[in-house]
Amino acid sequence: MDYSSHFKDILFELRENGVLWITLNRPDKFNAADAAMHQAFAGLWPMIDKDPAVRVAVLTGAGKAFSAGGDLDRVKNAYQDHDVIVDILEEAREIVYNMLHCSKPIISAVNGVAVGAGVVVALLSDICIMAESARLADGHHRLGVAAGDHGAIIWPLLCGMAKAKYYLMTGDFVSGPEAERIGLVSLCVPDAQLLAKTTEVATKIATGPRYATRFTKRTLNQWMLQAGPIFDHSLALEMMGFFSKDLLEGVDSVKGKRAAKFPSNG
Repeated sequence: MDYSSHFKDILFELRENGVLWITLNRPDKFNAADAAMHQAFAGLWPMIDKDPAVRVAVLTGAGKAFSAGGDLDRVKNAYQDHDVIVDILEEAREIVYNMLHCSKPIISAVNGVAVGAGVVVALLSDICIMAESARLADGHHRLGVAAGDHGAIIWPLLCGMAKAKYYLMTGDFVSGPEAERIGLVSLCVPDAQLLAKTTEVATKIATGPRYATRFTKRTLNQWMLQAGPIFDHSLALEMMGFFSKDLLEGVDSVKGKRAAKFPSNG
């Protein structure tokens, strides 16, 4: 399939054994997900699912970052705009469910910072391999909105409720070694070994029994799909935050690299 004609700022390379390497390619913006890339995160997985040439998909970032979150200008411009907020809600919902329903194994190679939409696709991958120097965080709390997108559906399953509440309610970053220690990611490896280890794992899965892998993924993903109502609820509550002045202060504080003074605190 001609993926490049459909998706802007993303590189595609079909390698040996049907391993499709997907590289987010906005290194000057730390691969931040603008509107086009956010939409791509939703539309990419059904195409991969139907592509007979692909056995495993690998997702990574160009340059120093994996993906430094969403487009803050888009978030700010969505403030109290009902139709735009609904569009964002639907995209966010499709990203999660399309990844969960994709029959092809998805591996993320987290080479640098991952925030917001970047964390969504990293942690919803079937296998997440993280470099030691990489860091990840759910950025919703810093923006003054509830941790929707993916947090409620996956973090408690991966690292337990205590850690999930801590990181989702503080927005603190998690280092690669700590993410592996608490079970948030599959593996953490030295930076220089990230691509080689990812290639090794992708090759092992791609050359293994195809249907056994597919059906194992389908079975295990039922745990996440059972939490679908929790996820949909969290996403709706996140979107409510787009009508709050806290959102404006959250965006401005992140862009200004300063502590936020949220209006809801008086």
